[in-house]
Amino acid sequence: MITRRQLASLALACLGLGTTAVQAQTPDKVVFQLDWVPGGDKAGIYAAVKQGFFSAEGLDVTVVSGRGSSDAVTKLATGAADIGVGGLPALMTAVAESNAPVKAVMSIYCKEPDALFTVKGGPIRSLKDVAGKTIATATFSSSNALWPVMLQTLGIDPAQVKLLKVDPSTLAPLLAQGKVDATINWVTVGPLFDRVLGQAGKELEVLPWSAYGLDGYGWSVMASDKTIRERPEVLRRFLKALARGIQFAVANPDAAAADLKSMVPEMDVKMAAAEMRSSIPLIQNEVSRKDGMGAFEPRLLATTWSWVARAMNYPLAKVNPEAMVDRRFLPK
Repeated sequence: MITRRQLASLALACLGLGTTAVQAQTPDKVVFQLDWVPGGDKAGIYAAVKQGFFSAEGLDVTVVSGRGSSDAVTKLATGAADIGVGGLPALMTAVAESNAPVKAVMSIYCKEPDALFTVKGGPIRSLKDVAGKTIATATFSSSNALWPVMLQTLGIDPAQVKLLKVDPSTLAPLLAQGKVDATINWVTVGPLFDRVLGQAGKELEVLPWSAYGLDGYGWSVMASDKTIRERPEVLRRFLKALARGIQFAVANPDAAAADLKSMVPEMDVKMAAAEMRSSIPLIQNEVSRKDGMGAFEPRLLATTWSWVARAMNYPLAKVNPEAMVDRRFLPK
């Protein structure tokens, strides 16, 4: 006959075995490739780490800095990273050029982030005012390929605009000092320009290209074909956790910025929060309300490809844009 004390001992032993089994479940490791260095626009990624969203899905995520969207695609294609983020046009170009083994698996920006920054009250009040002006852009900006097509759409000869390619760190000072009439940037860095121009007694004017006909998907989550093929459940859990992180950052920009700073101590937490806020209209807007967060709606996907094809002088039939995305892993 088993005594009450023996039953209690047996229960404790079983509990101990259960605890040991849980502890023995090693989290799945994921290398997540950024398209650039950490910044406020990426606060949702760091929130997913610090708020425990990744760990809740059994994931151990390492976030790695990058050198542009094309670099992120290359790292995924070569197996240096499992999942990453970057501009969808860069992925489309890589697939068209070399059939890169990478797919877009979730959209983040369902509006293009490209914009022209100028000084309020200056000679440029519209994109149509750039003829004869001097515009500065970062040497390796993904916006550079679209710029001539944007001008042609507006009936402007690109040769009429002087384009200076410079180090990204010099863009805001050049504009503040009046050495250029405008700069090409993503709207997400507007808060930094606000600060620099404010020190010069000037005010920033942002002219989003989306207001002039540039429709399409921008920043998107991508995965290597290897990850999709060999680790589909890891990818599914990753996107679920990342979506939670992005939603948390949209609702709590200051807290997400603090999460970012806790992992990247050199970050200016106030600037990071402001950059996160400037990203929200790219994430939540009439497109996301209609199609849902993360979606790749076929028509808008095709429109995105048409802009890339025009910018790169590709025939539209060169690549089927549907072959560049995989929607199976989107959070339900």
